Amino acid sequence: MAGLRLGPLLRHVDWETGTSATVWIEADRPCEAEVRCADGAGGAARTWSVAGHHYALIPVTGLRPGGETAYRVLLDGEQVWPLPDSRFPDSTIRTPARPSADVPGTVTDPDAAPAPAPAAVRVAFGSCRWAAPPADASADPMGPDALDTLAQTLAHTPGAERPDVLVLLGDQVYADETSEETRRWLAARRDVTQPPWQQVADYEEYTRLYYESWLDPEVRWLLSTVPSCMIFDDHDVIDDWNTSEAWQREMRATPWWRERILSGLMSYWVHQHLGNLSPAELAADELYAAVRAAPEGDGTDLLREFAARADADPTYARWSYRRDFGRVRLLMVDTRAARVLEEGARAMVAEPELAWLREQALEGTDSYATSGRAGPYDHLLIGTSLPWLLPHFIHDVEAWNASVCRGKRGPRWARIAEDLRQRGDLEHWAAFPASFDALTELIAKVGGGPAAPATISVLSGDVHHAYVAEPDWSRWPQPPDSQVRQLTCSPVHNRTYASIRLGFRFGWSRAGRRLGRVFARHGRVTPSRLDWRKTGGPWFGNQLMTLTLRGRSARLRLDQARTDPSGGGARLVTALETDWPEG
Repeated sequence: MAGLRLGPLLRHVDWETGTSATVWIEADRPCEAEVRCADGAGGAARTWSVAGHHYALIPVTGLRPGGETAYRVLLDGEQVWPLPDSRFPDSTIRTPARPSADVPGTVTDPDAAPAPAPAAVRVAFGSCRWAAPPADASADPMGPDALDTLAQTLAHTPGAERPDVLVLLGDQVYADETSEETRRWLAARRDVTQPPWQQVADYEEYTRLYYESWLDPEVRWLLSTVPSCMIFDDHDVIDDWNTSEAWQREMRATPWWRERILSGLMSYWVHQHLGNLSPAELAADELYAAVRAAPEGDGTDLLREFAARADADPTYARWSYRRDFGRVRLLMVDTRAARVLEEGARAMVAEPELAWLREQALEGTDSYATSGRAGPYDHLLIGTSLPWLLPHFIHDVEAWNASVCRGKRGPRWARIAEDLRQRGDLEHWAAFPASFDALTELIAKVGGGPAAPATISVLSGDVHHAYVAEPDWSRWPQPPDSQVRQLTCSPVHNRTYASIRLGFRFGWSRAGRRLGRVFARHGRVTPSRLDWRKTGGPWFGNQLMTLTLRGRSARLRLDQARTDPSGGGARLVTALETDWPEG
């Protein structure tokens, strides 16, 4: 009998028709995987294999728009989910109440009944989840896990508001910071006194990280019942991944790196990337079709070749993707593998990737503007693991670093700056000035004119604190009409050292801003036309942000996971809740 090794994960729920979804699983042997829903919907798929592991992404069809149905997972006809004696409610698939095509302004029949008020879209997001608490969670030095706490809240609090999608903005696994239990497992498998030591080395070891993260009972149930969108950041592969050309050259010279990077990209494609795609995108994906059709269902060699090409050429694969949730558009941007690292031509995203981002953000806006109707979406979310707007001191230091590394202060300073770049993680949008300007210009363009969305939100993580920042467009030639914000939320579950707290508080301070200007002058950095201010935070701790988008209004909430002093485990405590008025 086939067994369920990992999952199920509810990934893509179709917001256009409200009738389909995808469910991801890993089985312990080749089998037929099936989802059966209580309302009669369902679907099945044959597993395919990578490196001796067996996966399926099951298409579920026949769902009822505006409904919610419990589902079961069967392998070769035998039920494997829900687990026996589970303490959690049944996993369910919830579909949107109103398809995105049925929006105000599209009905031309004057006798038609007025359209109902648009349903809210709830988007919860965060990043940086180190997934292995000690056996006694109350003694966890990192504090309560925000995803665990959200799961407990949803499972056991009647009427709790469930997110429509969970957006995970990087560092879903930590390949370079393994837990004590994983280190023992690695030591039993190979000699950990040799590189890469107690970090993961190959695909099999990557699978161990996903088991550790996604078999957490609370998180397993949460991911089975709340759709998720994911993107990688550096720790999914290694700290400072693709920081610079010098860093990449040094890593490629080590004997263990090639297996590490190929395994990282392969495991990301299997565990995270495929589930981000719609059924239509999956049907058009040549690699996915080839892996499923490979002899004996083993696509290891095909996927390995793909990963090698993706690592060698930042334009070969597109990890970025788009998701529409009714009148809300999410553009998730790859800010790691799509980088151009050649000094003098550095870019956060290669030109084809930037062109894709522009196309997706601007699609249809011209036709809507000329028709006098509201644009194709009311809210634009740009998901990028690395913040666009940083604390001012850090932004200026990164801009200084980019300039000096290019040689503005001579070769000696360039060597010093490269060392600081790698030691200090100076690699955000500010460290790629041309890309920072390009993203800023795109946001300004999308946010202007009659088709502009009400809000544009840049969703980010990485920096182990949460904050809200708003750009100041007063020096901009044509300020956007949309309300624009940088929303940063991190970590979900990780340490926040005292030095990090002090550093980021200083980074936002007036003294930090003055010192940053000193760096900028030394680096002969051209001042940016854009200024910004922090309007919320910084907040430290394990936390999640939630955007509730309804019509052209938005509500932002920040919840922090806190230990319940009454001894009831952990609970979510709201640290911020604010409304954005209509645009």
